[in-house]
Amino acid sequence: MQKIVLMLIVLLANTPLTLEAGTVKSVPGTKTIAVVELAQETNSFSPVPTTREDFEARSLYYGEEIIAVSKKEDKQLAGFLEAVEEFGEGRVEVVPILKAWSMSGGPVQRSLYDEFKKTIVDGLSRCKRLDGIYLSLHGAMGVVGLYDPEGDLLAAIRNRVGPEIPIGVTFDLHANVTRRRAELATFIIGYKTNPHRDHFDVGHRAGEILIRTLNEEIKPTMAFEKMRLLKGGGMTIDFLSPMRKIFKRMKKMVKSSDKVLDVSNFMVHIWLDEPELGWSTVAVTDDDPALARSLANEIADMNWSVRAEAPPPGNTPAEAVAIAKSKSFLRKFGTVVFCDVSDAVGAGAPGENTWILKSLLEEGPELTSYLFIRDAEAARKAFSHGIGDDLKLVVGGKLDTIYNRPVAFSGRLTAKTSGPLGKTAIVLHRGIHLIITELPSSAWSPSAFTDLGLSLWKADIVVVKNLFPFRYRFLLYNRKTVNVMSSGTTDIDVFSLKYTNIPRPIYPLDKVESWR
Repeated sequence: MQKIVLMLIVLLANTPLTLEAGTVKSVPGTKTIAVVELAQETNSFSPVPTTREDFEARSLYYGEEIIAVSKKEDKQLAGFLEAVEEFGEGRVEVVPILKAWSMSGGPVQRSLYDEFKKTIVDGLSRCKRLDGIYLSLHGAMGVVGLYDPEGDLLAAIRNRVGPEIPIGVTFDLHANVTRRRAELATFIIGYKTNPHRDHFDVGHRAGEILIRTLNEEIKPTMAFEKMRLLKGGGMTIDFLSPMRKIFKRMKKMVKSSDKVLDVSNFMVHIWLDEPELGWSTVAVTDDDPALARSLANEIADMNWSVRAEAPPPGNTPAEAVAIAKSKSFLRKFGTVVFCDVSDAVGAGAPGENTWILKSLLEEGPELTSYLFIRDAEAARKAFSHGIGDDLKLVVGGKLDTIYNRPVAFSGRLTAKTSGPLGKTAIVLHRGIHLIITELPSSAWSPSAFTDLGLSLWKADIVVVKNLFPFRYRFLLYNRKTVNVMSSGTTDIDVFSLKYTNIPRPIYPLDKVESWR
């Protein structure tokens, strides 16, 4: 009996203490990694703050419930969890703390951000053992009254856990990476695709690097370069010119040597008005800072060489309707997709653009068209009526009074439902199917329409409010894409945006000869 007790004491002495939350049963030599996801992309020019309701509409979970939810998604946390299974060999315990993801929008309310930060820091404080941290962040989040919130969060975490704990961070390709983040993170990696198609792969890569770091197989060293460069829009698609050759070069860099752990190119979210705004490059190597610096510099040079490339041309709403009318043959086999560039919800716009609706009413009411507009007041009014009722509404121009104007719209209520977008109603005027919602919709997937019973095969025009995802998600239906530019908070012309905090000089607003 004494021998058995002694063996148990020895075993317990070499086994990590169980944490309050975990997914893997502790065994001798177990490593413990805390996991946090906080992602929101801010449009500083939007007058609509991002609230708890916006996070709840998409993803807001705490503790153990995060694991089951994440495994059902094809996103960063799912990739990270698979890497734990693949590289952890049963000796990695995951402690999920917070999973918060919101649709892009205006700056996050300061009290909500402070609450999230406290939840994260308190969750880390409760860990009886901690070997590493994985942070899945967007990188272009803004908070009311606070610059660089992701840097602020990293600083708070470092203050709690100290300088030795490895922290792996993943960012969206449009992140605004700051020097503070680069100094506080052990490594940073970003998406390699735009439209984004590699969320899972990025999370998986982060998991592999972090676990190999904890096992002392590698020692990540990171180089970070910042460019006074402010370009966006369609020129940043990874598989098209001018960025295609740059992303191909990045892939070759990683394949060229086991020393190269990752190379990322962050083509910043241009609607974020912050003091360090600009494109960034990050290279992560295995204990080779000189190589990391060389790689980061090379990609920065390549970025700078294509800085003058123009984004795809656009059309006014009236021109767009005329184009759709002219494509009668193509419309027999699909639909014309209007990309509402100036009110791109996927880039943080409020989602209440009325300029396309106005042109449809004036120039193309006979065409079968589907378009979303965010108007909580109109949605609630429609909900108070019965299906088949005739309605007279005034929509839009309630949130964004600078770029938008209200429009009178009359029609028949054909459907109403409640869901992730709150109260949702479809009001039909001739061929115009106006989808009125309480919360904004980017319409990034065909399901945004088909889930409401709308057939894309019957549509002449479908209006989407995202700049990139629709370009491959609507391939089955799309016969012609029209970039519609009116007036709004996501204008891609940086000369039209009212920046007050960005660094100057910066290209193309100013003459800048070199990024160095």
